[in-house]
Amino acid sequence: MTRRESLSKLLAEIRACRVCEPYLPHGARPIIRASKTSKLLIAAQAPGIRVHETGLSFNDPSGDRLRDWLGVDRETFYDESRISIVGMGFCFPGYTDSGADKPPRPECAPLWQARLRAALPQHLLTLAVGTYAINWYLGDARKSTMTETVKAWREYGLALMPLPHPSWRNNAWLKKNPWFEKKLLPDLRARVRRALDL
Repeated sequence: MTRRESLSKLLAEIRACRVCEPYLPHGARPIIRASKTSKLLIAAQAPGIRVHETGLSFNDPSGDRLRDWLGVDRETFYDESRISIVGMGFCFPGYTDSGADKPPRPECAPLWQARLRAALPQHLLTLAVGTYAINWYLGDARKSTMTETVKAWREYGLALMPLPHPSWRNNAWLKKNPWFEKKLLPDLRARVRRALDL
């Protein structure tokens, strides 16, 4: 049996990573929040430009929406001893020609995710936020679409919950899927309260 990797050393290695730098128009700035004591893991996609500039995960309107979904304030959300925030990509990948954020760099998740999950504590609740995180965390258990996967949230047990990305780009999706607000969000908030002992 191999010895568990030190989380603090692994985090330092991730923060020093420059593997994707040649492909990052704004440079490499890996952003991650994690601790040995956290009970809730938010697995997201990749930082946006505002997060890249400030170094603070979900420090943008999508973060405001996510905190509302979870039913937590900023202080609780950024309490690293309680909540870890890990992207499928740790650096801002830049923009597409249409102005949307590019997907996470393909090198990042295979390089870090397995080591990170092995070094992190067993979380009471993991939130897979957005398609890239859903695909990584659910693998073959996911449905054919993000909508169907999120709609089947109860099938994945009490410790893992798939969510759409809280971006404004999903406003139309939220309007088309009222069950998300009426049924999923109350369950999500209850699970978060239990995990964080609120």
